[in-house]
Amino acid sequence: MTTLLYTHGACLEHDPGSYHPESPDRLRAVLGGLDQQEFSALERREAPRAELDEIARVHPRAYIQAVLAAVPQRGHAALDADTVLSPRSGEAALRAVGAVCAAVDAVAEGEADNAFCAVRPPGHHAEAERAMGFCVFNSVAIGAQRARQKHGLERAAVIDFDVHHGNGTQAIFENNPHVFYASTHQSPLYPGTGGRSETGVGNIVNVPLRPMSGSAEFRRAFNELILPALEDFRPDFILISAGFDAHRADPLAQLMLVEADYAWVTERLMACAARHCQGRIVSALEGGYDLDALAASAAAHVRALLAA
Repeated sequence: MTTLLYTHGACLEHDPGSYHPESPDRLRAVLGGLDQQEFSALERREAPRAELDEIARVHPRAYIQAVLAAVPQRGHAALDADTVLSPRSGEAALRAVGAVCAAVDAVAEGEADNAFCAVRPPGHHAEAERAMGFCVFNSVAIGAQRARQKHGLERAAVIDFDVHHGNGTQAIFENNPHVFYASTHQSPLYPGTGGRSETGVGNIVNVPLRPMSGSAEFRRAFNELILPALEDFRPDFILISAGFDAHRADPLAQLMLVEADYAWVTERLMACAARHCQGRIVSALEGGYDLDALAASAAAHVRALLAA
């Protein structure tokens, strides 16, 4: 068995502007970090273009059409103050969703142990009818619904260790007892959601971390709160919103994680997956804005996935 790497050149062509932190250089850094001999065992696949029916598992068709219609022929168009489109952004967003859907299919059908989707734009802030926080379509949420609805894997879990709370994923699933969502994130910080009291229908676990929290607080959050709840949920499939902006070097936040923390949490999630869902994990890139830290952290994450 193997680990799959899904990406596509179109994801490098989504360009929200020269001063925007969510730049194509982020993906170049991740791919550069994985272009080393130790990652030669990765099976690299081109992300397909998502069908609109797949996106409609989560987003209303009117929203999908409005987003694609907003893609400019030249220059830039803003969906909100932070979420900016360029002429190839629509294609990039479709490939980002397509990567996660293809990864879910491959892992669910036993072609691979797990998969990492090195794609952009990210997704976890995108609500069902609202783009925000650099995010257009919520790829991981769509992947969770694909695992459930296409493959009959009824209990899907989404684990989000991005430094920002995945408000979109939570909003999409907060009334769905068949999907578990757990997040560690800095608080206070954008988008201002993710309090401990936000528990959905018993399927949401939020662990906000104070600025300057580091490895000890992060690992305690998982060991004491998230992993026990995930074990109780007994997932049939695990998806990871893999944001690496809780790294101590990241310029957009003030948590103090290091690469070893991303390896550690990946190993713990893999152990849970091995107990409950035959190791089935699909991970997708979310945030991370210091290029060196992003490359090293993503490499640590994928190195752990390869050890399955």
